[in-house]
Amino acid sequence: MRLLLPLLFVAAFAGNTNAQVRLPKLIGDSMVLQRDVPLKIWGWAEPGENVTVSINNKKNTATTAPDGKWMLTLPQMQAGGPHTMKVSGKNEIVLKDVWIGDVWLCSGQSNMVLPMERVKEKYPEEISGATNNRIRNFFIPTVSDASKLHDDIPQGKWKASSPRNVLEMGAAAYFFAKQIYAQHQVPIGIINSSVGGTPVEAWISEEGFANFPQELQTIAKLKDTSYVNGVARAVAEARRNAPPVKQQPDKGTSGPTPWYATSFVPEGWKTMFLPGYWADQGIRGLNGVVWFRKEIEVPEEMAKGPAKLFLGRIVDADQAYVNGVLVGNITYQYPPRRYEVPQGVLKPGKNIIVVRVTNTAGKGGFVPDKNYSLTAGALRIDLRGDWQYKVGQVFAPVRPDNNGVAPIVMQNQPTGLYNTMIAPLVNYCLKGMVWYQGEANTNRAAQYQYLLPALIRDWRAKWGQGDLPFLFVQLPGFMEEQYLPSESEWAVLRNGQLKTLSVPNTAMAVAIDLGEWNDIHPLNKKLVGERLALAAEKLAYGNNTVVYSGPTVKSVERNGNRIVITFEHTGTGLIAKGDKQLNYFSIAGKDKRYSWANATIEGDKVIVWSDDLAVPVSVRYAWADNPDGANLYNREGLPASPFEVTVD
Repeated sequence: MRLLLPLLFVAAFAGNTNAQVRLPKLIGDSMVLQRDVPLKIWGWAEPGENVTVSINNKKNTATTAPDGKWMLTLPQMQAGGPHTMKVSGKNEIVLKDVWIGDVWLCSGQSNMVLPMERVKEKYPEEISGATNNRIRNFFIPTVSDASKLHDDIPQGKWKASSPRNVLEMGAAAYFFAKQIYAQHQVPIGIINSSVGGTPVEAWISEEGFANFPQELQTIAKLKDTSYVNGVARAVAEARRNAPPVKQQPDKGTSGPTPWYATSFVPEGWKTMFLPGYWADQGIRGLNGVVWFRKEIEVPEEMAKGPAKLFLGRIVDADQAYVNGVLVGNITYQYPPRRYEVPQGVLKPGKNIIVVRVTNTAGKGGFVPDKNYSLTAGALRIDLRGDWQYKVGQVFAPVRPDNNGVAPIVMQNQPTGLYNTMIAPLVNYCLKGMVWYQGEANTNRAAQYQYLLPALIRDWRAKWGQGDLPFLFVQLPGFMEEQYLPSESEWAVLRNGQLKTLSVPNTAMAVAIDLGEWNDIHPLNKKLVGERLALAAEKLAYGNNTVVYSGPTVKSVERNGNRIVITFEHTGTGLIAKGDKQLNYFSIAGKDKRYSWANATIEGDKVIVWSDDLAVPVSVRYAWADNPDGANLYNREGLPASPFEVTVD
């Protein structure tokens, strides 16, 4: 009996511990709750337990269901705070610093992830001035699973804007929130649920694919653990049985003196102009390691304190040394290289910068048109120009492995991110949704005009708040400019985004003029956020006087050898920005062979023609990966969307 009682006590204690009232990660200190709508609060507790939630003189009680879940609804509240929320059952949870305002779900891929830290050199005053603690952010860490729905996210917490916290906030989302707050002076909560490099299919629920039989078949397979485990075993076996690839060592690090050392004497090194890719300057088809070296003269004043080394962007990985000291390294191509050089590393007079670059696919090297410099305060040394270089290692060709069996990457599969990063959020009431994605779908761009509307319908159905405002960013310009009319998957996807405007209560921020030809992550996120905020003014806040969109096609007709395109969203008028004539219009007959066209503005119309074409059928505008120079705008400064139109 003496032994039994302690065991019973332990068992009872363990049971009570497991039955503690528990809240989802999203409901916590410093959160923002949506104003002016009934609010759902939910969580877990012991079956049959009564749970009471109170805040701002509002309260309600729910009884926990047999599955351990409870949910209740609180009456709507006006904007304000801070409030304290109490959640009471067998235990009590007290949440502090809770505000009522507007909550926006911001989702997509890497351009929605891209944090303010990445744009801090472009917007230094925005960072230092980010002191409005009524702008709050909840960033959801990546977790993926296409086999089942998840009840909660693994971790995360609300953070109020500050010069430190803002560095973690998505830049487009922050500038959007800042502009909304400036207009309405209510707390703004941003839930950022985004993952770089992911397709739109990963963000749609199984129910959202009702009209997509191929995706439904894929989902059924991913729910079959025997299938998933079988693929994993096949991939593992293929890798085990693959013949080893023997790589030679890097000469730059395997010799008696490493090539980054100040005592190293370069012999037989060649010269290359940087920035640039080595495939364009004498090293063709090389995947491997190339070392770059440059001697610079540093003035005495510059050597007195710390400095900063800017090396633009590098494809793929790099290690940067200054006078033999490693000052930074990045393992993949997208982040900007901005390395701190500690005080004492620079010397008056001759200094040596060495960069070890590793590339495994495509063109390796230094991305042009970026910042390559050494700075200290107002002093700056331009690092563009001739560098010495030498190949340190040549990678042996990688043999195809896995016997053609591709591993399953859950975050790229249908429902793979919906199940884990959207489904746990659907009870949290919103003001609207913001979407910035598409790059990962450009290899099958024609499907996007069906997939994005499917996502919108799916999310609205899950939230159950009617046709919530849905704002999205059209893909910016990217890659090399084409000087003749050409086909473009990026243009096809943009056209699919444009067609999505037929879905009620949607708006699109055109961004073709905000891209960078050499960077899939352009830095001008401020204008992206502000254009999204303009769209929100119309859709979410009912401002019917705001010009929130650039020109879009209203109707099209043929008049002789001319095609007449009538536009809406013209604001106070159409203009050819920066030029007297319109650029980037092309025209075609029935053969669909496009050539550059003449175009002129007449009121809310653009007249397009070619003297060489008697019966025009189709017109394209800004139809390219990077339509640099496309200049149809309204006078409010908003660009026209790229488009393709056809007349019968």
